Amino acid sequence: MQPSVFPSIPLDNYTLLDSGAGEKLERFGEVVLRRPDPQALWRRRRADRDWKNADLTFVRESDRGGQWQAGPGVRPFLRAAEPSWKLKHASASFLIRPTAFKHVGLFPEQAANWDYIARVGRELKASGEDKPRLLNLFGYTGAASVLAAADGWDVTHVDASKQSVAWLRENIAASGLPERVMRLMVDDALGFARREVRRESKYSAVLLDPPHYGRGPKGEKWQLEDSLATLIETAGQLLEERGVLVLSTYAVGYSPLAFQNILGDLGAGEVSVGELALQEEGEDGRFLPAGFCARFARGVTVED
Repeated sequence: MQPSVFPSIPLDNYTLLDSGAGEKLERFGEVVLRRPDPQALWRRRRADRDWKNADLTFVRESDRGGQWQAGPGVRPFLRAAEPSWKLKHASASFLIRPTAFKHVGLFPEQAANWDYIARVGRELKASGEDKPRLLNLFGYTGAASVLAAADGWDVTHVDASKQSVAWLRENIAASGLPERVMRLMVDDALGFARREVRRESKYSAVLLDPPHYGRGPKGEKWQLEDSLATLIETAGQLLEERGVLVLSTYAVGYSPLAFQNILGDLGAGEVSVGELALQEEGEDGRFLPAGFCARFARGVTVED
């Protein structure tokens, strides 16, 4: 019996080189990063020198973050206080920028959901829907939003962080898209969704990638166990008769069965649940768990 894993879609110019001993070794473009990953409980396969020669290594200083250390002989731009570089995927380009929280502004495992939304879009357009609407809540730096906009979706992107939305603007520019290619909102996700329900707005796709805990721009409190069911119910009211809802979570301590049940409350529709994962390079590359995912589809059939 195999675990349920959504197909791992290759991200252009990205490779998971190795994982193990609580870390992962990745290549973003031409830059090799070494950073913690608590899911990597197994042994590494690559030699120690490959790990030691990483361009940037994340060193945790506390549970609140850490710093990146440049490796031997790295290019000068990687020794800057805030190094950044571009990574191109499909028709878009994204700014990779290592942060004090070990993140870099892009989650490669989400390529599976980007591909899913692209296939949903093709089915909707084939049936005559010229420009389907997508709502991206907790949208972060907006890779999903940029790719969807480039693919012809009418996108509304919502995130509570001004910094994340500013980063998204950089990704829009890097991808050669018009500045106003989508609607950008610095807002509380649940509050915005509730107002959209009152406005009787409808979307063909809703993306949700909530943190375990967070704050809105006006101090609104988000606690996943307290608010997720309400958010799902509210987002469900925004779906068109033919539409999909995608929920992603990471390090929240809940089973995919819990997400299956909560999406089942949306009524008639197909629910699929499982894990997102990154596959190491090579024919026998292992899968590194990268969070749970649940999808609800109504009136849309997209085969994995």
